Amino acid sequence: MAIYAKQTVSIILGGGAGSRLSPLTARRSKPAVPIAGKYRLVDIPISNCINSNLNRIFVLTQFNSASLNQHIKNTYHFSAFSSGFVDILAAEQTPDNPGWFQGTADAVRQSLRHLDKMYFEYVLILSGDQLYQMDFSKMIDAHKSSGAALTIATIPVGEREAPEFGILKSNDENVITSFIEKPKKELLPEWTSDTGSEMQSQGRNYLASMGIYVFNKDILYKLLNEVHANATDFGKEIIPDSIAHYKVISYQYDGYWTDIGNIYSFFEANIALTDEIPPFNLFDSTQTVYTRARMLPPAKISGTLIDKAIVAEGSIIHAAAITKSVIGIRSRIGKDSIIKNSYIMGCDYYETIEQINEKNANGIPIIGIGERCVIEDAIVDKNCSIGNDVVIKGGPHLEKMDHPLYTIKDGIIVIKKGSVIPNGFVI
Repeated sequence: MAIYAKQTVSIILGGGAGSRLSPLTARRSKPAVPIAGKYRLVDIPISNCINSNLNRIFVLTQFNSASLNQHIKNTYHFSAFSSGFVDILAAEQTPDNPGWFQGTADAVRQSLRHLDKMYFEYVLILSGDQLYQMDFSKMIDAHKSSGAALTIATIPVGEREAPEFGILKSNDENVITSFIEKPKKELLPEWTSDTGSEMQSQGRNYLASMGIYVFNKDILYKLLNEVHANATDFGKEIIPDSIAHYKVISYQYDGYWTDIGNIYSFFEANIALTDEIPPFNLFDSTQTVYTRARMLPPAKISGTLIDKAIVAEGSIIHAAAITKSVIGIRSRIGKDSIIKNSYIMGCDYYETIEQINEKNANGIPIIGIGERCVIEDAIVDKNCSIGNDVVIKGGPHLEKMDHPLYTIKDGIIVIKKGSVIPNGFVI
């Protein structure tokens, strides 16, 4: 509903250091991590806002924000006749507050002064590291019609995932009656909910907070500046107290949603995009995922067997086979190489013919993946140079470790950004 465009300001939380996504976050903030071969994680919540006719968007960030700033500057431009914008609000030291963001609530509190001159009635707060497609205007409509002070988007989850989230219970009118942050497994039997027959048939009996909130402006300001002036976190402090003193409702979402919190969930979310009917639909013209418009040539593929793969533009591929894999922009893959169940992020630039010839003459791997390589159960970050006859095979048998060139987590080998892997290297 277009009316909410003028009544709502959206705030996307960029997250902290993103250590669980390391080494992908060693040189970039979590929202700037490349996903699906050509996008960044931050493109997901921004696209959901734009598709919901919400175009006044702030992205709060603190760590490694240079590439995120550059991406947003180069991507999101609205008409001169529009009031829309996507702005970065980086943590800043001020005379009143010399500290950095201490948590989600503190980040929003420190940023409110940038909103003071704007007209709005609702604040939509989002996470910058989730994969989903959602019409926020329907959530705001439910919030407004219910007369709630706060609405929390919720999703049914199973017993295995429940301890990782804030779990809540609601009554027949969707009013939230109780909330617990990351409950221990032995407490879960007390927190089951009627999530509907379809969800219950899948064993998803717990209502989890998605970290997506709609606040009335006056309530948010009061909570952050008066009632909880020292609170740092929404889930641990603001939400439980709000439930006790205000009308807080649950807005249940039944679509696909995943929290990109660690290497395993990031890897699984990307590989799932290669399914015949993927849970996250990149091909839905009504829910476009926006990103930087690059003037790249089409992918060029020679002699390669490709099965269940996504290949981004600008790629030059001579591989023998690519199976169940995502191949990112400007990827170069040499002859007779085999890529299986992997995410190759691609490159930020092309090497010139002169640079390639010089490297070949000196036995130095060029940017991309060389000839006769085997890469399986792996993530290859951007701008890596992988030589010929390299074998990179992940799997559950591998122990967790951190090497100057790569990291192993959950059996997934992550080649670090810009790494040079010599000929014949085996992992």
